[in-house]
Amino acid sequence: MTRKHQGVPRRTFLQRAGSIAAAGAALGAPQWIPSGALAAAGRPGANEKLTVGFIGVGGMGGGHLKGMVGRMKQGLVNIAAVCDIDDKRLENASRTAGPQADCYRDYRELLDRKDIDAVVIATPDHWHAVQTVHAAERGKHVYVEKPACCTVEEGKAMIEAAHKAKIAVQVGSQGRSQPEAYLAHRYLVNGNIGKISQVDCFHYPSPVGGFNPDGDAPPELDWDLWLGPLRWRPFNRGYCHGVFRWLMESGGGQIRDRGAHVMSCAMWWMGADGTGPVEVEATGEAPKRGLWDSAVTISVKYTFKNPDWVLTWNQPGEPVPPEERTGKEPGGAISRPGYGAVYRGDKGTFVHWGGDGGTWAERKAREWQPGPGAVDVYRSPGHMEDWFEGIKTGKRTIMNVDAGVDVAILTVLGNLAFRLGRKLRWDHSKREIVGDEQAQRLAGRPQRYPYTL
Repeated sequence: MTRKHQGVPRRTFLQRAGSIAAAGAALGAPQWIPSGALAAAGRPGANEKLTVGFIGVGGMGGGHLKGMVGRMKQGLVNIAAVCDIDDKRLENASRTAGPQADCYRDYRELLDRKDIDAVVIATPDHWHAVQTVHAAERGKHVYVEKPACCTVEEGKAMIEAAHKAKIAVQVGSQGRSQPEAYLAHRYLVNGNIGKISQVDCFHYPSPVGGFNPDGDAPPELDWDLWLGPLRWRPFNRGYCHGVFRWLMESGGGQIRDRGAHVMSCAMWWMGADGTGPVEVEATGEAPKRGLWDSAVTISVKYTFKNPDWVLTWNQPGEPVPPEERTGKEPGGAISRPGYGAVYRGDKGTFVHWGGDGGTWAERKAREWQPGPGAVDVYRSPGHMEDWFEGIKTGKRTIMNVDAGVDVAILTVLGNLAFRLGRKLRWDHSKREIVGDEQAQRLAGRPQRYPYTL
C-alpha cells in the first residue's frame, strides 16, 4: 500500500475546515509534502527527539494528544501529524497539536511518512489490530488503545507483526501503571492474603440502545473509513462515536471495555502474563431491543491450571462499597467505585476499585510497609513513559503486545462462550479453541478490502 504523502498543512486545513463548517462541504484536495522537508529515514528526527503521529483524535486520542503537547513543550518529542476520519475532530486536534503537525484523513498516508518514528492509535476497537499491523510493517512503534483486538485471529497477527518488526508496543490498559497499582501488586506478591485461588471482577451492566433509523452520514465524517475492516452497512448514529463499544462487531460491551482494564491488573498481579485459561464458560442476557447487541448482563468463569486459580467477570456482580479517603492517597478519591475486583486468598481478601486511569487499592495495601526480605515489583514511571523507555532501550513494556492481546482474548472468549451457550476449551500455547470447530471459526472474521491484516 505504498502511496505518496498527502498531508494537509495546518493553516490550509483550518482554512478548509472553516469552509466545511460554513458550507457543509467535503475536505478539498490535499497538498503534497516535499520529501526533502522530512527527517532522514531510520532516525528520530530533529535533535534526536521521538517524532510521533496520532491516528484517531477523539476522546482518548484527544487526551493523549494534549499530554504529548506538554511533552513537546518540554522539548521531549515532535508531533508531526494528526489523523481522523471526522473533520471536526481533526480541526480541533490540529489546533491542539500546533502549526508543525500536518493533517490526514487516511491513516495509511500518515504511516508512509518516513520521519515518523511512532504512532498513537486511539480509533474504535475494530481498527486497533489492522492499524497496529500496518504500523509495524512500516517500522513504527505503537501505542494502541485497549482492547488490543476484536478477534483471536487479529491478536495473533498483531503479535507476529510486532515481533517481526522489533517495535515497542504499549496497549492502553494503563491501570498497570497507576501509583496504587504498584502498591497492590507489591502487597499481593508478598503473600499478605496468602495463596490466591480466585479473582472476582465486578462491573455494572451494559446499556440498551441504538434506536435511531439509518440515514446519511454528516458531511464531516468519512463513513467508509470509519467502517474500515467491518462489513459495509448504512450510516447510523447508533454505531458511531462513543457508542461503538456496545456492538459486538466494533466493541463487545463492558467486558471488552473495562474488562480489558480490570483483567489486565489481575493478569499482572497474579504473574499470569504469558498464560491463559484452559476452560471458559459464560451465562448472561442479551438485549431484547435496539441495535446494540453486546450482553446486558454476563458472568464468565476462566479456569487456569498450573498454578490453579479462577478469574471471573461478573456484570453486575457484587460491587464493594468504596473506602472513605483522607485525600492524601496516591490515587486521590475513588471516583469510579462501580467496577473493580476482589482477590480471595487462603489468609484473607483484597479489593481494588477501577483498574484504568483510576486504580484504587484497599487501605491495608496502601499502608503495608515491606520488611526485611520483602519482594519488590516493577514501579511504572507512567504508561506513556514506560512506552518511551521501551522504544529507547528495547525492554518489554508493562502492557506489551503479547500481554495486551492475551487480555483482549479473555474478553473475546467470554463473549464467544456467552453467544454459543457452551463451555470452551483453550490451548494457550497455540492460542486456539480446542475441540470446537464452529467456535474456532468464530475466532476470526472476514475483513473488508483494502482494510485488511
